[in-house]
Amino acid sequence: MIDILTLLGLGLGIGAVYIVMYWGGISHLLWHRDAAVLVFGGTFASMLISSPLDTILRLPKALLTVFFQKRTYGPQQIIDLIVGFSEKSIKSGIDSLQEDVAQIRDRFLADGIGMVIDGLSPDLVRENLLKEITFIRKRHYQVSNIIRSMGTYSPIFGLLATLLGVVQVLRSISDPKSLGTSMAIAVTGTFYGIAAANFLFLPIANKLDAHTDTELLAKEVMIEGILSIQAGDMPMIVGKKLRAFLAPRLRGTAGK
Repeated sequence: MIDILTLLGLGLGIGAVYIVMYWGGISHLLWHRDAAVLVFGGTFASMLISSPLDTILRLPKALLTVFFQKRTYGPQQIIDLIVGFSEKSIKSGIDSLQEDVAQIRDRFLADGIGMVIDGLSPDLVRENLLKEITFIRKRHYQVSNIIRSMGTYSPIFGLLATLLGVVQVLRSISDPKSLGTSMAIAVTGTFYGIAAANFLFLPIANKLDAHTDTELLAKEVMIEGILSIQAGDMPMIVGKKLRAFLAPRLRGTAGK
């Protein structure tokens, strides 16, 4: 499913920049080859130098989540699913959930239910699942921090492009015809660096962090539900426990 907000933001941002430059009669400066190569090439090179390979290889998959929402259980779906498992466990025993584990789309939830079926202690189940949450958070933040660091690098390379443009201006100060080209790389380089940082890299990193927070909250709901099933809580009690994780406006329908 396409993330409409990301596309809307990109459209509005690009449109606003183009319109203002068009009104100012400088829309032809929106593209400058030398400045683009220096800013984006330099930013990418710095990212390669500062980041480990295994984290960089996770970048493409992470970036897809910015434009395409993953098919995962929503909070209300998770609560309804766990309450259903609780009802089945009360009626037919915990082992009856074995046939449902293979049909669960979320591996984290399936693993948790599997540990309960295998008879692991509640403390061990909680410890294992919380440990996995910790590693998920670290892996995700490693990726978002790479993109955030690119938002730090790009304005510096924009400044570097400006300095190189000024050098070209000084070299050709006796040739008025070439001053325009030299000033173009100076101004456009700064524009690319600032725009890339504040319009691409930093917003993308923040969105990835928001996705991570949402995913980890869902997993915390799963842990509470799994442990409630293991404790033999009544389905009504399980639903009330899990609805506490939701915003007040959503609590009236989940788990019922």
